[in-house]
Formats: sequence, structure tokens, C-alpha cells
Amino acid sequence: MFSRFPFLLTILFAVACSSANAHPIPDISVCGSFTSQGSATIYVEVDPRCVASDPPTAPYLTEEIFQTLPAPRQAEIRAQIADLLQKSLELFLEPIGRIQPEFTFNFTQPTRVPLTKDAPRVVLTGHWSTTIPAGVTGWKIRALPTAPLAVVFTNLLNNQPQTKYAVLFPNETSFTLDLTHLATTIISPLSIPASTPWQDRWQTFLSLFKQGFVHVIPKGFDHILFVLGLFLLSRNWRPLLLQVTVFTLAHSTTLALATTGHLKISSSIVEPIIALSIAAVAIENLFHSRPTTWRLVLVFFFGLIHGLGFASALQDLQLPTASLATGLLGFNLGVEAAQITVIATAFLVTLPIQNPLSYRRWIVVPGSLLIASVGLYWAAQRTFF
Repeated sequence: MFSRFPFLLTILFAVACSSANAHPIPDISVCGSFTSQGSATIYVEVDPRCVASDPPTAPYLTEEIFQTLPAPRQAEIRAQIADLLQKSLELFLEPIGRIQPEFTFNFTQPTRVPLTKDAPRVVLTGHWSTTIPAGVTGWKIRALPTAPLAVVFTNLLNNQPQTKYAVLFPNETSFTLDLTHLATTIISPLSIPASTPWQDRWQTFLSLFKQGFVHVIPKGFDHILFVLGLFLLSRNWRPLLLQVTVFTLAHSTTLALATTGHLKISSSIVEPIIALSIAAVAIENLFHSRPTTWRLVLVFFFGLIHGLGFASALQDLQLPTASLATGLLGFNLGVEAAQITVIATAFLVTLPIQNPLSYRRWIVVPGSLLIASVGLYWAAQRTFF
């Protein structure tokens, strides 16, 4: 059994290096905006990286780069994204059934903000305006089985963000937004019924919990390696629990601060430090067999940085302000559930090796060397390339 570890570590290193410059792909965003006078506008938003030949490593489209794109290339992006939406979405008005909006597409900043000079990100936004016919009772969407990305579903009623929020994975259907009071004869903006707050929050919590989990497993290979680095120091539950608790407190703090806009640090700084954090905890495993005070300080500091990394993913979801607190809680607990899954899996895999000397020789030392090598490789990639 021990002879298999070098081969497995080589495979893991190859996979890790191939992910060095990878960034999570922003999800497709769908937003329904309805008024009590019966008008409606459906918005879709897609990052052009989604139709690149290699989306995880494709650079973001900035305003500076966008201005250099010839008209045929812009038209090509529009056509590719329109095709992507056809493969990804179904939209429904009940009881009418499936609808097929004819979207008008424009290049904008995220969340439908008009383009400005030096905008750091350019996306393609489509909109379709209509009038809700009398008798329509609800609106929902479905992510098709062929959808390559998750779909984020949000809504506005009389320009007010709704607390209920959904992240749909392929072959999942959203909740149905109640439109029974949106007839053209209704004039008062107060006529739109409020949904049950606890049901809305629960829906949002579950969606963001799922998204937080997926951000680590399988998308967050760097976070997985960091947690494995914490695990390798000791399988004793007390020091492991202490490290994980310190790490959780730290990344929860910066996740909340960054998501609410109170803290902002460039990803060009955050990403290399995350890579160095992976190498640092792994290298320390080679010199210590139990947590030291310095180790906990290190874990706390790097936890703060990892929280900024989590925040970038949460910000890409464009969570409505009304759902922010619930979304933060759900996303954070999803991250924690994924981290516990990583630790539990690592414990089960290494359980057959009971002898401490054999465990350190065959697992801790080679595993930490591999993780340190990957972390240093990523740091160099993210700093200089």
C-alpha cells in the first residue's frame, strides 16, 4: 500500500499545477424585475469568460481590452452567449408555460452598471421587457441538464430586491415567484404581497450553503490543500479542532467585511498569499508534530486572507442586500461543511496507518513536501504570470 503513495502524489501534483491560474467561473445571472402596474423586465448576465476555449484560465474582459475588440468579435461573443443561454435556461410564466424572450444584448459592467473608462470587468447583459398578462400567477426558471454553469435566480418587485434567492445547478428548478397580484388593474405599489420571510430566508440559506460547499469541493483546490496541510500536522482531534476553529474565525471575519464592502484588497495580492499560506503550513509540518503558538498565529493570519478569497466568489453571486446576512451565513456554513468533509475523508484514508512513525514517514513528510511544492509553484505563477 505504501508504494502507491509516490504515484498518487505525482498525479495530485500534476492536477494541482494545471489549476494554478484557474479562477472560478461566474455563474449565469437571471433577474426578474416586476412592478405592480404589470410591467416586467427579464435580465440575464453572462461573463464572456464562460464561452472562452478554456474558461478557468481565461482572463477577465476589461474595458481597455473590450475597446480593442473589432465589431465582428463582439458580435461573435453575443452569438456564443445567446447559444449558451439556449443550452442553459428555460423560463416560465404560470399558467402560460415556457416563454422564449428575445433578449437585447449590451456590454456592461456587472449588475447592469453602464460601461465606464477603465472598468475592471465587462459582461454581456441581455434584457427583455413585456407586460404581464392578466391571469399570470407566477414566474420561475429551470437550469437545463446541459447547462455547463450554475444559474443564479434573483428578483425585484417595484425595484425592491427580494430576500428569496436561488442558485440552481443543472436540472434544478427554482421556486415560483408569486405574481398573482401583478395585474394591470393593480395600481398601488403596496399591493404586491410579501412572501413568508422565514421561507425566503430558508431558500436563500440552502442555495448559498450549497454554493459555499461547491466553492471548496470541487472548485477550491487551493483551499482543500490548505485544510489538508492543517490536518497533516496531527490527527489528534484537539489540536486539529483548535486549528480549524482559529482558521474559521479568521476567514469568517474577512468574508463578512469584504462582502459588505468594508474591506477590499486586490486579488493580485490575495491569490499569491493564499498560495504561500499553503506552502507555509506544509513546511512547518516538517519541523513540528503539534501546534505551537506561532502555528495558531500563522493559521489565523492566513485565515484572514482565505476569507478574502471566499469573498470574491460570494461577490460574483451578486447577492441582493436584502439577502446578505442569510447568504453570508449559508455560504460560510457551506464552506465549513466542505472543510469538515475534507478532514473526515483524509482521516478515513489514513486510518489504516496506526503507527505514528510510519504515519509521519509515509504520509506527513511526503504529503507536506508535495503540498509545499504546489503552494510555491502557485505563488510563482500568480505573482509573475
